[in-house]
Amino acid sequence: MDQNRSEQAALAAVFEEHRPRLNAVAYRMLGSLGESEDAVQEAWLRLSRSDVAEVRNLGGWLTTVVGRICLDLLRSRQSRREDSLDVSLETHVPDPVLSRLDTVDPEQEVLLADSVGLALLVVLDTLAPAERLAFVLHDMFAVPFEDIAPVVERSAAATRQLASRARRRVQGSAPAPETDVAKQREVVDAWMAATRAGDFEALLELLDPDVVLRADSGDLVSGLSKLVRGAASVAGQAAMFASLADVQTVVLVNGLPGLIAAPGGKVFSVGAFTVVDGRITEINIIADPERLRRLDAEALLA
Repeated sequence: MDQNRSEQAALAAVFEEHRPRLNAVAYRMLGSLGESEDAVQEAWLRLSRSDVAEVRNLGGWLTTVVGRICLDLLRSRQSRREDSLDVSLETHVPDPVLSRLDTVDPEQEVLLADSVGLALLVVLDTLAPAERLAFVLHDMFAVPFEDIAPVVERSAAATRQLASRARRRVQGSAPAPETDVAKQREVVDAWMAATRAGDFEALLELLDPDVVLRADSGDLVSGLSKLVRGAASVAGQAAMFASLADVQTVVLVNGLPGLIAAPGGKVFSVGAFTVVDGRITEINIIADPERLRRLDAEALLA
């Protein structure tokens, strides 16, 4: 009995070493912090029930296990959407990772390695589950196609094609964003100033002509969710929310400056900006009260 406990404790310690990477895999696969934690916990349960004495690369084994769990979750999610005729995918914004400007948790750094922004996660949401798995595991975590193939029940060559299709979609839809925090902060500050002043022309100068604004207000207030395209239309929307300009705080949203709006100290929305060549190409806003509570965004304002 003592030996079994000792072996389990040793296995748990090894698993904890891999947990940050596994969380990062699950987050890119699911775009949901809660579901990612559940997937990683399920991986631990499967590990604790498995004989891995002959496994040479435990990290790789765990990565593919998490990938398989996430694949099942994505397929279930897709099935529910088809059954409910849910058309909210175009306005859905994945969970952001929030932190203060002056502090970034080491685990969050792992989660956000390679600058995974909400815009990229939005594109990943449009991929078929197997395409997403092949792209995430191979292109983001260097898992060989030979190891991914059994998970998607395809040949290695067919799995390579899945990743290739996904890669073309991602490259065509998510241009490389600004990764310099100081440069993005300048754009976000300018956006706040122009919004506060109701300066329509200044807003237009900050926006890419083909900018996309995506606002996700969740199931309870889904009538407020919207997708707006084009600089003039987005600038017009920004002018409507000028009243929030004085209650906004700059925070890190997936590692880059974004905004929390909190009238009366109660978080109303979180906004993430994608900046390319000094102009805003995408704004993703979460105004879903239930998800904002789960994200504990108000803790950043304390």
